[in-house]
Amino acid sequence: MKLKRISIDTSKAVFTLHGIDDQDRPVLRRNLSRPAFEAFFAKLPPTEVALEACGGSHHWGRRLTELGHHVHLIAPQYVKPFVKRGKNDRNDAEAISEAAGRPGMSAVPVKSAERQAGAMVVSVRELLVRQRTQAINALRGHAAEFGVIAAKGTANVAALCERVAQDAQVPEAARRMLAVLAQQVSHLDAEIAALDAQLREAAQADTTARRLMAAPGIGALGAITLALTVDASQFRSGRHFAAWLGLVPKERSTGGRQRLGGISRQGNERLRQLLVVGAMAVIRHARPGSKTASGWLLKLLERRPRKLVAVALANKMARVVWAMMARGQAYRQQPIAP
Repeated sequence: MKLKRISIDTSKAVFTLHGIDDQDRPVLRRNLSRPAFEAFFAKLPPTEVALEACGGSHHWGRRLTELGHHVHLIAPQYVKPFVKRGKNDRNDAEAISEAAGRPGMSAVPVKSAERQAGAMVVSVRELLVRQRTQAINALRGHAAEFGVIAAKGTANVAALCERVAQDAQVPEAARRMLAVLAQQVSHLDAEIAALDAQLREAAQADTTARRLMAAPGIGALGAITLALTVDASQFRSGRHFAAWLGLVPKERSTGGRQRLGGISRQGNERLRQLLVVGAMAVIRHARPGSKTASGWLLKLLERRPRKLVAVALANKMARVVWAMMARGQAYRQQPIAP
């Protein structure tokens, strides 16, 4: 049986296959266990294989490529419109096949194990930051139940703990529990600081990240995150990259009338956040004569709110980042506003 393409809906234990022939007719529908899955493809002649891009898909993409197959990873949002009926594994596998067969369908590059491992450091740091925020919020909330408050921010946690210790009205049992939360915050602070140091070292060692850090608003964390998670060759232009990040207006045009709203917020949320935060840092120090203040930015600040300007500047930064990564160029300093 000659197969044109096999599409796979993956899971932890069961893999659902949907194979089509040269006339796009389904000729293979099968569920395989994890051990049988790899054995099946080891015996199969080189074939086009399509998977939905997810956590484990890059591993299977690498393994299937080693077995001689040609692998396509399709983004989940591009697969969803092709699900014809209710969601189940077979319908999902068929939808992946339909999406992979579209002529203009873009594919997600298969990441190497080393690239995935590097990106894990960024993901783990984000998780620890969220856990620290939860612990601080719990600490502040429980302390407020006994009338003990402090200014917001991570830097004020020590002051809050000191006030709890000095307040005789706080019961001993509450103090012990608040101390547990404070210890957790301290532990997470140390873990995050260690990961920050590791990311700074990685940024200095990575050629692309070092170039990106020369651009205003892009620090070590943003530079190494971009270097590890973005393949510039996947995008046709800087505008395409900015649109992928969700930094362009959401369009709801109809009847020949163009209607634009807020930014679409699609794509990688963390990258978008890093660029917007970096843009806010540039805006904070924007004044005539400063190295990072262009005439375009200063004029825009005169007409628009700072947060709106930050999004516009993040869009511009995204296009600059794409040009630097796609062409291997160093950052070119913009003319300084008088």
